[in-house]
Amino acid sequence: LQFVESGGGLVPPGGSLRLSCTSSRFTLSSYNIAWFHQALWKVREGVSCISSNDLLTNYTDSVKGRFTVSRDSAKNTVFLQMNDLKPEDAGIYYCAATLDCNTYYRLGSLGQGTQVTVST
Repeated sequence: LQFVESGGGLVPPGGSLRLSCTSSRFTLSSYNIAWFHQALWKVREGVSCISSNDLLTNYTDSVKGRFTVSRDSAKNTVFLQMNDLKPEDAGIYYCAATLDCNTYYRLGSLGQGTQVTVST
């Protein structure tokens, strides 16, 4: 159970990016989907999650008000809209299915991720 991330890039502080998570093999609407952030030299952390029925979204405190997770089931894609990016948001972002949106307990394996760089 592995998905494909895209949409990363280099943006200045205050900039925006929209990350995408998709799969050609699995139907994402069947799963709770979480986004994970791996910053250099730091432990990977869950930053946002959307429940399989889209009724629940969850954000870690550091991204609340700046990031928005959403799902387009017709495109079999989950998005992470990232606004007002800060240097500490830099790193690799992964998406994965989770057992629930409280524990971020990951199901399956991580993909290659997408790199986000926030710099002038």
